[in-house]
Amino acid sequence: MREDTFLVVGIVVLALSIPSFMSAIRDGRAPRVPAIMFMIGGGLIALAMMQRPGGYQIEDIFTAFRTVLGRLKVMLAA
Repeated sequence: MREDTFLVVGIVVLALSIPSFMSAIRDGRAPRVPAIMFMIGGGLIALAMMQRPGGYQIEDIFTAFRTVLGRLKVMLAA
């Protein structure tokens, strides 16, 4: 499912933006790249929520991660 992939990639990008944001603030730099990453991750999550009828529940998120990682494993094994 394409929306599962959007959700998983969005969550990963959003999670990766947090340490980068903290580092930029600590070093006194403007957090430009983390802000862009945050917007991309949030946009992907919003896109996934809008495309899936009924949205996502917490257990659906874990299932989406398992599904996407399983497909990635199959693709890498081939």
